[in-house]
Formats: sequence, C-alpha cells, structure tokens
Amino acid sequence: MKGTTFTDPIDGKSFRKFLPYGYGKQRENALSPSTLSLERHRLLWLYLQDKTTFFSSTRKLKVLHIAPEQCFLDLFRKQKNLDYITTDLYSPLADVKADICDLPFKGSEFDVVFCNHVLEHIPDDFKAMQELYRVLKPGGFGVFQIPQDLTRAITFEDDTITNEEERAKIFGQYDHVRIYGRDYFDKLRAIGFKVDAVDYTKNISKEKQVRYCLMKGELLPICYKL
Repeated sequence: MKGTTFTDPIDGKSFRKFLPYGYGKQRENALSPSTLSLERHRLLWLYLQDKTTFFSSTRKLKVLHIAPEQCFLDLFRKQKNLDYITTDLYSPLADVKADICDLPFKGSEFDVVFCNHVLEHIPDDFKAMQELYRVLKPGGFGVFQIPQDLTRAITFEDDTITNEEERAKIFGQYDHVRIYGRDYFDKLRAIGFKVDAVDYTKNISKEKQVRYCLMKGELLPICYKL
C-alpha cells in the first residue's frame, strides 16, 4: 500500500490507496491505514488545525470528548495544552463511564466538547444536547458531527421502528434511531447554541480534497455557547 497518491493529514503518512469503508455500501479510499481516520475525522482535524487555537493555545484548554475516536485519542492525550477527559457509556478506553443524558460534570466546565456520531444513537437527543450545552463554558465551542441527509429538510424518527434490518434500511445503520435533516442545526440553536454550519471543504483546494480523501460539501456543526 506504499505510495504517495493519498495522504492522511493527521499523521502526514502517504499511501497508494486508502481502505474501503462503509456500512452496507462501501466507500473507496475512505479509511486511512495509519490512523484509521475516515473522511469526517480528517476534515475535523484540518479545521481544528487551521481555524482554531485547539493545538496552539497558550492557555490550557479543558476538553471533554464523548465516545472518543481512536484516530484522535492518543494524539489529543499527548497535547500539553489540553486537559483532556474522555467519557463513554460502554468503552473501557474512556476515563469516565457516563450517560450523555446525565453527564457527571459541573455546569460550564469545559472549553471544548466533542461529541461526534453519537446523537443519532440517542433516543432523547434533546436531553443529550441540553447536557452538552450545560457542561460547555461560555465562550467555548463544541463539534457535534452526525450522519446527515442534506436533501431532507426535516429529521425523521419513529420510535416504533425497532427491527434492526428496518432501522438499517431507514436510518442507515441498525443502531441509529433517526436520520437528521437540514433542521439539525436549528435543533441545536433551540437549545441555546450559536451554530455555524461550516462547509470547510470550500477552503481546501480540489487537489488537497482528493489527496486527503475528503467528502466534498460535508458540513461541520461548530457550536458556541455565548
């Protein structure tokens, strides 16, 4: 797999090709062989690196990472400017075992909160969003990525759909309980967040979009507590 066609911006390693990945239908060149990052991870890394002080802040940032992704975990832990705490209801890798709907942290405790590809699994996502807002400091920001169908105006959910095959067909995965539409950002705003739906691929050249294997047009939900 050695080569220079594709590069993972997280560790800078290059390959002739990335690995296919996907639930059901697989996407070619989606998974980096080195960090195991997907398109959304690489996009978030580039945004944090280029548009925030996440890696460069001279002030220590207190960070909460819910359901931490493997491609970020060790790298974030090594950052000297981060006081980095992970939480998950099930993962043995997490520092704190906790339910996202009842987080065991003080209000306004964290400068940065990550919660990516979690909310689509949570029956009461409104309560989970309230908890994310509660623990974020005023002036802080969160990134709450989800699988999103941008052709759909309104989020679709139906709690009577419990069959795993039917969930996979309708929601995209057997353990998802909804498919978010364009109204996802308004749901976050209703909680109190200021939300920027950032199409960061617009800031990246077409050549680099291909080299980093990014998904053109993917929106990053950058959420601020004012």
